[in-house]
This record gives sequence, C-alpha cells and structure tokens, in this order.
Amino acid sequence: MALTLNRDIIHTTPRDAASIIMLRDGPIGLEVFLLKRHSASEVLGGAYVFPGGKVDVADSTMPPNCLNQSPSELHKRLCEAQLEPRQALGIFVAALREAFEECGVLFADPILHPELVQQAHALHRQGTGFSEVLARLGMKLKTECVLPWTRWVTSTQPSMSNKRFDARFFVAQAPELQTAKHDNYETTDSVWIQPRAALEQYWNHHITLAPPQIMSLAHLSRHACVQSVLNEALSRPPALVQTEPFDDAQGQRVLRYPGDPEHSQPQRVIPGPTRLHHRNERFEPSGGFEALFAD
Repeated sequence: MALTLNRDIIHTTPRDAASIIMLRDGPIGLEVFLLKRHSASEVLGGAYVFPGGKVDVADSTMPPNCLNQSPSELHKRLCEAQLEPRQALGIFVAALREAFEECGVLFADPILHPELVQQAHALHRQGTGFSEVLARLGMKLKTECVLPWTRWVTSTQPSMSNKRFDARFFVAQAPELQTAKHDNYETTDSVWIQPRAALEQYWNHHITLAPPQIMSLAHLSRHACVQSVLNEALSRPPALVQTEPFDDAQGQRVLRYPGDPEHSQPQRVIPGPTRLHHRNERFEPSGGFEALFAD
C-alpha cells in the first residue's frame, strides 16, 4: 500500500505526540514491535508504526498518586528546557497511555500479572479514564522504564500528512508477563520483528513504512540487544531530527536530514542515509537498500 504524498504547505504549530519503541531480545537478536494502522486512519493509514499518538489534555493532568516520578523529574529527563514540566509530563503519559490503548501493554507498578492487566482493560472499555483506571487498581506509571530516544519535528511541508507533529520517540523493554497485540480497531495487525527484517519487508513492498520509521529501524539495526539500545539512550540526550524537504527539478520529493551537505545542520544526529527520495510510491535512500546501514 502506498502512502499519499502531501504537497501542501502547512503553517500550523506542530502538535505534541509521543511513541514507544518497544523492544525485546528474540532468539536471534533484537526485536521491535510494530503495529499496522487501520487503512481508514487519517494519519499513516495502512502503514506499520510504533505505538503512539497525540498528547491529550488529560495526559498533562495525571495525578501525582498515579506517578512514580514528578513532573520536574520528567522535565529534566526529556532535555527540553523550553517546556513547562506539565508539558513534559503529558508527553511521557501519552506514550504510556497509547501503549496501553493500542497494544494492551501497561507499564505500571506493582508488577503486573495478566489478570490485573485484564481488569485494567475491562475498566477502560467501560469508559473509565486512564488515570482513574490506575487509581482504582492502586497502580503507578513506571515512567522510568521509557527512555527518550529521538524527537521528530514535522516541517511546514509535511510529506505523509497534512498535519504537523512534534513527536518524541521513547525506547523501552517490553514488560514481562504481558502480551503486546493490535486492538483490531485503530490497528489491524502487529508483529515482533528484527529491525533489518522489517526494512527488508518494506524494501520488498510487503509492508509500508513512513520515513521516521524507516530511519528509526535503520538506527536500531546497529544494535544487537535491548541493553545496547538502552545504554545508548542513557548516554546522550534525545536526537532532534528536523527534516528539510524539497522538490527537485523532476518534481520528486527529497527529504534531507541533519548531516546532509545541503541541510542547515551540518552535524549528523542519527546514523543512516542523510537523504530519502520519493520514488516507487515510497521513500528510498538514493544508494539502495544497503545505504540504510552505511555510516
């Protein structure tokens, strides 16, 4: 399935969003969890994505008794000095809430058994808000389990949507005793897969990926295990990825990333190609598949 290329200029302020890149150690190496968005979804319909979505107003008002870290601690961890602590809180909570709503995984204390997770889902299906679900079951969100990884800010010329997002990507090891799966509502399929294998499926036209997922999977393919990813996340502030798109002489959309000779930021912030070209109804690196893994 091809994603429609947007050619409109959008001047709205990017909306805060958050995603969790859930990881586990599989039989032959690192695996990542991907969800297929419903084909009717307004944003990235039919594409495989990480669990995530927009920050809701309620996310920034999560009661302290449902948190094991304060808004000021979360603000410090996000490494965005211009944010208010409540905004940082909302970003962390949105990532955890979306993981719960979209794939059934709840990052919370006390250590969860499947029966307790089922109770949480039953309450949520009845219309109980996320914070109230946590309060009723005496849970606290394990915000320390999700580590800031990258931040993607949509340009005024979005390629995959007519909306702009300021999206924070977190990495986290999937909780034990819980099974991640798609909800058959917003998402219609799901898979645990090695990053390189996911990119091979995309390259062979078996799945659809948007540029942030392509570049993120290429980045993760450099790691052999979950701990290696977490160690990198702990060793640096989250990379700010600001895409600079343009249409070339043939009308082909080209996405430039930091480190590209024509990008305003000469320093690389993530590994992989510094350009993706829209061709064959998707985005590809100019050097072919192996260019995704070149430094």
